[in-house]
Amino acid sequence: MAAACSSASIVEYFGGEDGYRCGYCKSETGNLSYGMWAHSMTVQDYQDLIDRGWRRSGKYVYKPIMNQTCCPQYTIRCQALHFQTSKSHKKVLKKMLKFISKGDVSKAGGGEEPMDAHIEEVVACDFPYQGEAHAAPSELNPLSQWITHSMDHTEKVENEDEDPGGTKEAVNVPEVGSSSPQISAAEGTAVPGGASHSAKAGHAPPKPGQGADLSKPPCRKAKDIRKERKLQKLLQNQMCKAEGSQLQAGDQLSLLQNSKSKANQPKSIEEFIFASLPEDAQHKLEAESAPDGPECGYGSFHQQYWLDGKIIAVGVIDILPYCVSSVYLYYDPDYSFLSLGVYSALREIAFTRQLHEKAPELCFYYMGFYIHSCPKMRYKGQYRPSDLLCPETYIWTPIEQCLPLLERSKYCRFNQDAKAVDAGGLQELGRVRVLHKRTVMPYSVYKRRRKGPSDEASVRQYASLVGQACSERMLLFRS
Repeated sequence: MAAACSSASIVEYFGGEDGYRCGYCKSETGNLSYGMWAHSMTVQDYQDLIDRGWRRSGKYVYKPIMNQTCCPQYTIRCQALHFQTSKSHKKVLKKMLKFISKGDVSKAGGGEEPMDAHIEEVVACDFPYQGEAHAAPSELNPLSQWITHSMDHTEKVENEDEDPGGTKEAVNVPEVGSSSPQISAAEGTAVPGGASHSAKAGHAPPKPGQGADLSKPPCRKAKDIRKERKLQKLLQNQMCKAEGSQLQAGDQLSLLQNSKSKANQPKSIEEFIFASLPEDAQHKLEAESAPDGPECGYGSFHQQYWLDGKIIAVGVIDILPYCVSSVYLYYDPDYSFLSLGVYSALREIAFTRQLHEKAPELCFYYMGFYIHSCPKMRYKGQYRPSDLLCPETYIWTPIEQCLPLLERSKYCRFNQDAKAVDAGGLQELGRVRVLHKRTVMPYSVYKRRRKGPSDEASVRQYASLVGQACSERMLLFRS
């Protein structure tokens, strides 16, 4: 037995709540979840909890009762290191660049919700599945408090979901969770396959309205022509500097092909976000970022977006051992035409990649919950490659494998191995740590001392939901 340690997580478990109103399907009593109050929470414990389907809203930490709730909410994460921007993501990034550099952005459609303006179905992709890193639970700075602040002026809010837990869903009640900033992202587009051509020597001219003249070469993009000319000049300069020695024809061809290959690669999100602006740019956008790498520490942070000296958005994120977890975005509705929800999410992905350079195990971007039964919330599947968490075995599964299952049933077990079980589940109830009368003790000791009716069923449920590892680290408060 020992005195309670100030760096430990201390929680009060409430069990399953009565049904309450669902913000997705509007059922009055269909939303069901387990809940607990975090008096304090370490980043390692919270990382482990969200990897078991938990999510926080302020100090309240909750887990949907997946097989009972009206709209099952699946934890979703994006593999930030392999992230590829969609066409709609590129559109948002280019729109922001155009606005900053020229002040020229149409406000048409400005009434759309920033995160809902680009909802598309997820398409299957060929990204290899990468399992989650299993970092040793090193000594990390505790999140002794989830700090909340009120904004100085009225701002529209993008909450995680209409109920707490998702990521960046617009609501009108501001709520935040600490203090600091960040950034991120863009994508590549697939190149259409070339059309097959006839082996005939010539082609009849096309009839009006029946397509291109195949006797002429296909049109080329101006930027590709410029890049090729630049490469040719580079080759000429290299040949002149070689003091009479010439590159072999094969070497020249290889260099040319490599350059063309590089030129045809899609831009990264960093190339969009950190693009050089003209000296006469109409606007200046600053995203106050934490220092490079985890020197900024772990915990809950604010990321402030300043436009010409005016704050227009504040993102709230949690920096955890393996991920950046998006919590909320507050934004000025006057700038909703910039799709700040999408833009901030892309910057957060880029920020995750930036942190990865100093903390190699930090490589995922968590977007809260994916709710397939609510079409409005399917946009999160566009940030790919992404994975969903199996609600029974807590194994990550590529979203492309999950979607066919979710089309058939709103609640699904994604792990197709029927024999697989929750490897991190409860093993020994007696080892659960309890805080009672300012003293830390295993549940086996507390059980002998306890007076009154048994609370074993509640403690067992709690330990099963948080897992053996967390139940032995966190302190379950008992009065």
